[in-house]
Amino acid sequence: MSLGFGKSPPQLIWATRGRSWGFRFLLDAGLSDPLPVYERAFGPLMDTPTACRRDGGQVALRIADPLGRRDGAGRVIPHEFVLFGDLADAVSSIEDGAQKVWPLVAEVYARIWDTAGLPDGSDVGRGDPD
Repeated sequence: MSLGFGKSPPQLIWATRGRSWGFRFLLDAGLSDPLPVYERAFGPLMDTPTACRRDGGQVALRIADPLGRRDGAGRVIPHEFVLFGDLADAVSSIEDGAQKVWPLVAEVYARIWDTAGLPDGSDVGRGDPD
């Protein structure tokens, strides 16, 4: 299943964890290594449970799982996004993120969060194949 971004990569990096699988990048905005961009965006926000921070043309957004899902250890699952382009322009608060970004990934996450193995790109739908 695709997230509906067509052939171009989505304008976001998405990192989260599931019930039994650890924190990982589910969407990478087409970057070969999203970690440096993610670390720059979230560096000042590492200890905050929710956040929305604009830095130039990108937005770092952290929201708690809107359905209150928890991992196997009982921790609330955070969803962390780095947004670019039009999507970043549309988000200026945590509430904006919950309303505008979460619907883009909610269905996919509902399908994969409780899987036993680690999800991969085909599970998430990183875009349609060329």
